[in-house]
Amino acid sequence: MNQVVDAGLAFLRKIDPYVRPAFDATLRQPLQDAVQWLVNASRRDEQLGIAEERIGPDEQEHTKAIIDVLARLMKREYEPGSFLRAGNTKTYAVVQGSFSVHSGLPSRLRHGVLAQPRTYPACVRFAGPGPFSPPDIRDNGILSIAVKLMGVPGRKLLDDEQHTQDFTALSAPTTTTATLAENLAYREQVFAGSALRYFLNPRSPHLLDLIMQALYARTHTSPLETPYWSCVPYLLGPDQAMKYRLTPTTDTRTAVGWNPPDDYLQQALIHTLHHTDAHFAFDVQLQTDPHRMPIENATVIWPEHLAPHQTVATLTIPQQTIDPAEQFHLADRLRYNPWHALEAHRPLGNQNRARRAVYQQLAQLRQNTNGTTPHEPAPNGRARGPVTRVAPSPF
Repeated sequence: MNQVVDAGLAFLRKIDPYVRPAFDATLRQPLQDAVQWLVNASRRDEQLGIAEERIGPDEQEHTKAIIDVLARLMKREYEPGSFLRAGNTKTYAVVQGSFSVHSGLPSRLRHGVLAQPRTYPACVRFAGPGPFSPPDIRDNGILSIAVKLMGVPGRKLLDDEQHTQDFTALSAPTTTTATLAENLAYREQVFAGSALRYFLNPRSPHLLDLIMQALYARTHTSPLETPYWSCVPYLLGPDQAMKYRLTPTTDTRTAVGWNPPDDYLQQALIHTLHHTDAHFAFDVQLQTDPHRMPIENATVIWPEHLAPHQTVATLTIPQQTIDPAEQFHLADRLRYNPWHALEAHRPLGNQNRARRAVYQQLAQLRQNTNGTTPHEPAPNGRARGPVTRVAPSPF
């Protein structure tokens, strides 16, 4: 049975580039609207205010359990010295870029790194979904981007880096799971090799979440040719919540071919940046309705009609030569964590609160096992020395 399913999925991945443009143009939005209506119909109003969080009683236990199951997966799947990340696993490239804040922003948007027009050097990682690292055509449905701004002044929430601000995003507007408890249940099924059972479990089905992910899981043409969403919210200043999005500003599409090489996404990225620059618009969306735009449920899309996205910066990835042999070494030295942040961009919501410890402890496991010393990248291209201080847990 599994062989039949795998064969069917392999065929769908191959035909996806030919049918996806028409599907996205005609069917994705109405299907998404219907799914989101059903998701919202089952939610209760938590009576929270703008940018207000509610910490659940079991978050610390769930976070520890997620760390445990992901650590066990890493130890099972990878040999010491070659550990990969348990999520956003497959590195396509780590590239140099710049993040330019636009001038003339409204005062309500001018907080943190957006406070004034300025250009920050950036270290940008493009990656695949994980937690495994098969050939690209077999597992490239949801991609990720991690942008590390350098030379950022001010105290950071997590002080294993002192001069950076990280922004992380996925090529889908929602996460797979709504809550930390559901995230743990999903991770346990992935570990057991039965991820589909999580979505189709008759006792606790998550079919709507599966459909939302399927609407955006696709055979990608290049990591440079898809939008990325934060999925989860962040502060923007002292009393506002935002989500953000990075959107490529060109409509180019790299041909995939019927039998692409195992690393075709990396090759597409390398080829593009060998010949030209890449640009992404960085947009923010402010929370205006605490119920329709929840903090604690990352499977809900914040409605555009309640708060449209506003472009506040441009991420530029200049033409550059990428040596594939250096990519895994460079990626292994880096730690991306949304808590590498100014207070003005503090991560919000249960998934984000867990990511602080999950990302930090799994990065430490990966680098300790690989014998890698973590370094904070500096604007001059050199690495700052490692910092060992750790901020206290938010729990």
